[in-house]
Amino acid sequence: MRTYFPKQGDIEPRWFIVDAENKVLGRLSTEIATIISGKNKPTYTPFLDTGDHVIVINAEKIVLTGKKETDKVYRSHSLYPGGLKQRAARFVRAEKPERMIEEAVWGMLPKNKVGRKMLKKLKVYRGTDHPHEAQKPEKLELAK
Repeated sequence: MRTYFPKQGDIEPRWFIVDAENKVLGRLSTEIATIISGKNKPTYTPFLDTGDHVIVINAEKIVLTGKKETDKVYRSHSLYPGGLKQRAARFVRAEKPERMIEEAVWGMLPKNKVGRKMLKKLKVYRGTDHPHEAQKPEKLELAK
């Protein structure tokens, strides 16, 4: 018996919409990473992108537990000496709350070409409006 590998043409990605209001960042991110990578499907193949698209709305209403609102730090470096930039989570939430979810999901995906392709399937929006109504996304209820 031979192992079944799905062809790229056989994969039909679906679109899901997730409301991030009052959801914990880490728990929501693990569910999203599983859906984007396709690990929730029986046709999962590590070297193929078999995942679905996920639209996240209400990103500014995500919940951080404990003291992460003040203690969690987002870092970026310009690759020049002294080019380290650090921002606390409360400032990141005020300026660009979409970045919090994107970085949390990216940390759970593979760091290669397939992982970068998977990350493009994540669409995060601050409010309830999004431009993906034509794709007819299905509402996805995740555990709190």
